Amino acid sequence: MRLGIMSFAHHHAESYAHALSTMPDVEFIGIADDDRARGEQYARQYGAPFYPSYEALLAERPDGVIICSENVRHWPLVELAAQAGVNVMCEKPLATTLADGQAMLDACEQAGVILMTAFPMRFSAPILEVKALLDRGGLGKVLAVNSVNQGQMPVHHRAWFVDKELAGGGSVFDHTVHLADVLRWYLDSEVVEVYAQTNRIMHREEVEVETGGLLLITFANGTFASIDCSWSRPLIYPTWGGLALDLIGDKGVVNVDAFSQNLTAYSNTDQPAWLPWLSDSDRAMIVEFMAAIREQRPPSVSGYDGYKAMEVALAAYRSAELGEPVVITH
Repeated sequence: MRLGIMSFAHHHAESYAHALSTMPDVEFIGIADDDRARGEQYARQYGAPFYPSYEALLAERPDGVIICSENVRHWPLVELAAQAGVNVMCEKPLATTLADGQAMLDACEQAGVILMTAFPMRFSAPILEVKALLDRGGLGKVLAVNSVNQGQMPVHHRAWFVDKELAGGGSVFDHTVHLADVLRWYLDSEVVEVYAQTNRIMHREEVEVETGGLLLITFANGTFASIDCSWSRPLIYPTWGGLALDLIGDKGVVNVDAFSQNLTAYSNTDQPAWLPWLSDSDRAMIVEFMAAIREQRPPSVSGYDGYKAMEVALAAYRSAELGEPVVITH
């Protein structure tokens, strides 16, 4: 399977490149980046060719590409790939507006190529175990969910994450979509109402986007859920972020932490670090992307899934602006 990466703007590209360069059934054909210095640096790091333009990479006719650009640039790159007849896995959030997201869905459908959203939590072993529990009725009807996707403020990882024009927003856009997707998948139901409050209490002097957020959401099946999507981890925290849920059903309760499979390493010189021994959800996600291409079928996480998760985040911004719940119609 011949795969390439379009843009290294998103730090997740590093994990994807590592996976591609170590998978025996993958030919990592290379990296294209509009930031030449950045692209060449990572091409050297992963022993992959560097292409001076996205068109040059697509001209090599890869089976698929992974798009890791700034959020606002997802749509132009997806359009390029679709026009070239190349399958796409795109970083989250899928886009920064519903119009761009719909245009991405339409372009890939018309071109007959796959559009997969990069939601690695769908491939996390603990998250999958709870999905199996729900599917066999182990909790009965899920009445309520308390969920968190907290993390560090990402300015030290990639500065564009706190640029509203490039990212589409702050912590709400960055962290809501993962949980919105997991909850839709767990409950097999759509979000019908969102109420949100946001603030900039943390890191007020450093950035102009929101750094804290709490969403209260209602699903069509009646389940009520909360999402804490704040950049509330200290900058010396051992890891970038985390995702956890408490699910309350009429037959029981379960707690799941997608990032608890690790050891904490301490030293006299560096900040504490997590040494993960967990299964690699990024790698498993790429395996699914490859399988969908090979079997000519829709991926288990679609572009539409990305669109619906983005819809929840955008509704949260609208709710925070209005100070009242926002209804999502279907």
